[in-house]
Amino acid sequence: MKTLHGTNPSGGAPITRRDFLAATALGAAVSPLAGPIGASTLARGALASPHPIASPRRRPLSTLRVGLVGCGGRGAGAAIQALGADPDAVLWAVAEAVPDRLDGGLARLEAALRDRDDDAGDESFSRRLDVPRQRRFVGLESHRELLESGVDVVLLCTPPVFRPRQLADAVEAGKHVFCEKPVAIDGPGVRSALASARLAKEQGLALVSGFCWRYSARERETYGRIHDGAIGDLVAVYTTYNATGWIEPRPRRPEWSDMEFQLRNWHYFNFISGDHIVEQAVHAIDKIHWAFNDIRSAGDGAPSRLPLRVVAVGGRQTRPALPETGNVFDHFALAYEYDGGVRAFHMCRHWPNSPSDNSDFLMGTLGTATINGWTDTHVITGPNAWRSSSPRNDMYQQEHDDLFASIRSGAPINDGVAMAESTLMAVMGRMAAYTGQAVTWEQALGSREDLLPPRWEWGDRPVPPVAVPGTTPLI
Repeated sequence: MKTLHGTNPSGGAPITRRDFLAATALGAAVSPLAGPIGASTLARGALASPHPIASPRRRPLSTLRVGLVGCGGRGAGAAIQALGADPDAVLWAVAEAVPDRLDGGLARLEAALRDRDDDAGDESFSRRLDVPRQRRFVGLESHRELLESGVDVVLLCTPPVFRPRQLADAVEAGKHVFCEKPVAIDGPGVRSALASARLAKEQGLALVSGFCWRYSARERETYGRIHDGAIGDLVAVYTTYNATGWIEPRPRRPEWSDMEFQLRNWHYFNFISGDHIVEQAVHAIDKIHWAFNDIRSAGDGAPSRLPLRVVAVGGRQTRPALPETGNVFDHFALAYEYDGGVRAFHMCRHWPNSPSDNSDFLMGTLGTATINGWTDTHVITGPNAWRSSSPRNDMYQQEHDDLFASIRSGAPINDGVAMAESTLMAVMGRMAAYTGQAVTWEQALGSREDLLPPRWEWGDRPVPPVAVPGTTPLI
């Protein structure tokens, strides 16, 4: 298996920024498999997708060959969900930067598929794993080899810094894509993602994002009522993503270079993750964007309702000063301003021994809505008082159910614009908190700030300092 310039992840020749942008990540997400592996889901097509559709795909497909880029926990979970979404889907190829990540990911997949076989009483799931050695690609450009292996659908599950280039390569290669959130970590990356979304639409390719709450049955129902006027015109929105911790950091091993060490702790380095507001809390920021935009009418060409500007505070108060905890903040608070004086607020934090909360509060001229998917709270007050009682679903599985159903129907989903806009909302919030300045939508989208170094190499890599509001420049 090839590695770039014949190097290995613990040493060797340097690679350029262009090379590394095109590459898969060393550290795919290490969280547990998302969603219950053995859980039953709604029947295929039972939950209608409200997404706008692109031009129909011309070439009929029987077996859908799936390629997985990034073999960490999130990648393994996405692969299981993809195989569960279509009886004729097979995992055809995998790509990862280093062998231990690839081997570990395949072992998790094999075990999860055996569990599903036990649930089904046959071997119908294990038979869908068809990844011989010649289709297991290792190296920093291995996603390109995967794209040439005959896959039809690509799952992009590497850390956020790599997604703009990998998404562009996948769409240019004519592949349907599931792309984890966020789609970028800075303005240049968002601009690239928007271009990929347009190209996917022109080519009739499906592009589904990892903003999973948009695939939750009760969230869809609740936001649908809000868009139908149940609480009147929106006056303010407040969302939270408060957590007591994050992914456990990994102490350095002697054989790891600076770069490998940082990539294996990618959550904690802002030039790889975008900071936790972009990598994690973007889910809650996406729900602000959803509240202001009815996705059911997005296909008519109407422009999105976007924030005019954002002001923010943030810092690093409780995160321990260890090499493996990098240079990210541990809290943010944002205030977005919309036209007409409407405001949206967001708060997120990683503080041990503090309450967790992941809620949405929407205030309108006729009433309020309170939503928390984890506590199953979906309530509207006022003259149109209501509480959701619709059947719950596995939103992680639903993403893939909808993706594969849209490919089969010839009406491919395209989440591209919404996922890029929600990503930019998180990016502009981070920019405002880091610099202490108000940041407009235009400044964020047109920003020249590029969090990647001019050159990537397996070797020494000084960590950029923690941002200081009022000192860190707005670029």
